[in-house]
Parts: sequence; structure tokens; C-alpha cells
Amino acid sequence: MQTPSGHLVDPARGARLVVLASGGGSNLAALLAAHDDVAFGARVVGVVSDKPAAGALDLARDAGVASVAVAPADFADRAAWNTGIGEAVEVFRPDWVVLAGFMRILSPEFLARFPQRVLNTHPALLPAFPGAHGVRDALAYGVKMTGCTVHVVDDGVDTGPIVAQAAVPVLDDDDEAALHERIKVAERSLLVETVGRAAREGLRVAGRRAVFG
Repeated sequence: MQTPSGHLVDPARGARLVVLASGGGSNLAALLAAHDDVAFGARVVGVVSDKPAAGALDLARDAGVASVAVAPADFADRAAWNTGIGEAVEVFRPDWVVLAGFMRILSPEFLARFPQRVLNTHPALLPAFPGAHGVRDALAYGVKMTGCTVHVVDDGVDTGPIVAQAAVPVLDDDDEAALHERIKVAERSLLVETVGRAAREGLRVAGRRAVFG
């Protein structure tokens, strides 16, 4: 079987995942917990962070997964960093690139290296409440239902085709922290399910629609 990148898949290992993370790595931990199961269909082969002290790098090391920090401060400008992080990810020959709490916008040049193979998770029901404060914005707007979204990354901010969503009710006594914690639980489950399915079945993008198979 071939993956979207053209690699032959070892059935015992699955498709190759590279995870980009900026923080503690709770979504990465969920993917690492799933990837030893052959039925998952994918394996994390590399972790890349923009922050040398990110907890996600520690998780990767503890799991025996190769990891690297590509910090913007180590580059002359943003364009050089864009090239550097693209090259760092490409070293791992990924079939899928997964943004799991990665807090930087990737350039069109980066996305062109991995066309329609970069997935992101966002803590709101897109297209509502995109950007860095999706949970806060949903709560401030007074919605009764929010949730999380996995989408294909494009040149915009949380504007790519939606792959999967899960709803999370907003409780009357919710503050941002409490709501975000419940969304994170749904987000981890949705991310594992969606990435595994994309790895096993493939994912086709036609306009605004992303379809498995």
C-alpha cells in the first residue's frame, strides 16, 4: 500500500507521522499512546517544536521518538525559519504532518512541501472562533455549544477544509479554563481517531470538502 506521499507502507508500522508542538504535548501523548497499536495505521516518527523547552520534546525523548527544536531565534529572519522548519520536518519523510498545539502560522512554502497532508486541531467548531483564543471567544459570545475541529491546513488562519468535529456543551458556570479542559479531552480523542483514519483510508480534498477514502 502507498501513502499520499508515495511511500510504501510497512503494515507493521503504518504511515509516518511528524508532530509539530509548542507546549506540553497532551495531544502528542495521545498519538504516542495510539501508535503502538498496528490497527491505528500510523506511527509518530518525529517531533518538531519551535520552543527548545517544550514539554512535547521531553515526551518524544521518553518515547524513543526523534525530536528537534527549530527556534525562530536561531534564524536570521522569518523566511529563514520557514525554510529551516520545512527542512527539519522533511528529514523524517512524513506521510502526514500533524499540528498538535503548534502556535505558529506555517508559510505557503512549508505547505507546498506537504500538499494537503498537514492537519491541525483547533479548540472550537470552525468556522466559528478561529485564531489563538477560540475558547475565550466562544465563551464571551455566549454560545451554548462549542467543541473542537480537525482541519487541513491552508494559507489562512484556521480556514482549511474541515475533516472532523466534536461538540462540547458550554455549562452555565464555565470559565475559560474549565471549558478548555473539557474541550481538550474531546480534542485528543478526535485527533487520534481522525489521524488514524486518514492514515488508513487516505484523505481527498475537493474545494471546501475533505473526504476519507
